[in-house]
Amino acid sequence: MSDARPDKATPQPITAPQELEILIRARYAIIYVVSWEENRVEQQLRDIAERRKKQLLCWSVTTGMTKSGSPTSAPRQKGLADPIEALDTVIENKEPAIYLFKDFHPFMRMRDSNVAVIRKLREVATALSDSYKTLVISSPLVDISSELEKVVTVLDYPLPDSHDFDKLLRRICDDVAAHSTLKISLTQDDREKLIQAALGLTLQEAENVFAKTIVTDGHLAADDLSVVFSEKQQIIRKSGLLEYYESATDVSDVGGLDLLKEWLKKRSLAFSDRAKQFGLPPPKGVLLVGVQGCGKSLCAKAVSRMWNMPLLRFDMGRMFASLVGSSEENIRRAISVAESIAPVVLWADEIDKAFAGSQGSANTDGGTTARVMSTFLTWLSEKQKPVFVLATANNISQLPPELLRKGRLDEIFFVDLPNAVEREQIVQIHLRKRGRDPQSFDIKQLVAASEGFSGAEIEEAVISSLYDVFYLQKELQTADVVAAIQETVPLSRTMAEGVSALRTWAEGRARFASRRDVGESQQVRRKLEM
Repeated sequence: MSDARPDKATPQPITAPQELEILIRARYAIIYVVSWEENRVEQQLRDIAERRKKQLLCWSVTTGMTKSGSPTSAPRQKGLADPIEALDTVIENKEPAIYLFKDFHPFMRMRDSNVAVIRKLREVATALSDSYKTLVISSPLVDISSELEKVVTVLDYPLPDSHDFDKLLRRICDDVAAHSTLKISLTQDDREKLIQAALGLTLQEAENVFAKTIVTDGHLAADDLSVVFSEKQQIIRKSGLLEYYESATDVSDVGGLDLLKEWLKKRSLAFSDRAKQFGLPPPKGVLLVGVQGCGKSLCAKAVSRMWNMPLLRFDMGRMFASLVGSSEENIRRAISVAESIAPVVLWADEIDKAFAGSQGSANTDGGTTARVMSTFLTWLSEKQKPVFVLATANNISQLPPELLRKGRLDEIFFVDLPNAVEREQIVQIHLRKRGRDPQSFDIKQLVAASEGFSGAEIEEAVISSLYDVFYLQKELQTADVVAAIQETVPLSRTMAEGVSALRTWAEGRARFASRRDVGESQQVRRKLEM
């Protein structure tokens, strides 16, 4: 006989709307719903009230107490715009009801001297605990006096998911088909790309941007992702902590780094619903370590184009503020903004400089840098949202071991000086970018002359030669580029010891971003006995 037991079905996580109804049925007195989508919360409460045979009454400081769904011109009770009067009505009413108080958080802060309102809320909590009434407070911010922490239950109401946006897209397509001569035909792939791009927006923001796209060019398709990203750019600008980087760099503009490109290409579809159903988690991130000017930052710009995702630049310098506790709050806000528009690529450039002061932070800034770094590292290991972190570093000695361990980032790649094949690609890219035909140049001679040069140094040599021939009023030739290369002292010579130390560290500790030429790698590691 077999003792195999049937597998139990994996329990599905409880959604925020389900959790809200459970709290109401369990007679939680005061529920604080954190959401930017006031109308969506109200609609959900209306559905719950209908199922539970209750009234839904809404309050705001401008309208007073009104029945949900009633027109704004409907007569309202006098005096109920005052929060104390409104809370008294909640206590005195005997009928089963749900009360939605909109943007009530300014009255719940002790620093604003709301002593009477805070006391009244405690009385409401006591009065409602043995009734069929519930007070729901909706606000985009969590701001609660410490006196209310034990009587208020906080519920985060997340932004719409892919299912919500799919319903919105279907409704928009049906509305357009019924009231316009425009025809919208979305393939399943187009629909999925638009939905993925819209994640992080509210339903109202998504509806606005889809309507804007239809009005602009008369159709809605996957190539309208840039319009969706422009809406996300507005969110970033308002935060002031992250920089929205509109990348024009394609992966074909990056010379070499074939192993890194292949790794990124394999993960390009990992953010889709199909990948989730397959059992794939979204990739967490990657750390690029290596020689300056070899394409690390260029890769960050290219990956956002490859994956059709917004690119946010994370500048640690913006996080630090003079007020005590403000720096820690800034990094939490920056992380929250990045997660709110996920999926997104978060580019942390030269992260080694940000970590440089963390070890001696207690003696220099009272531990602020260390706490900021700790918050960032904890988020890296625990984040659930599809935020792909692409960090770059030049000086590995300043990176803490906590950052390098598996789990926070998926992989560490070492970006070395380009080999001969990669230098050939880089020379051709920069000649073509400046309107020159690479076939007109002796590429092999340029590759040989630029041995030990980084990609940035090759680009500067091409630009320098263009300055020279422009001044001489002649056309660019191979000899002009070679002359510019020979006048340049590359970093691999200026900082030969540092480059050698980087290579020694990377051996066995990191994956190489490029396929190494055996002859070149042996030549680099050769040791001479004098």
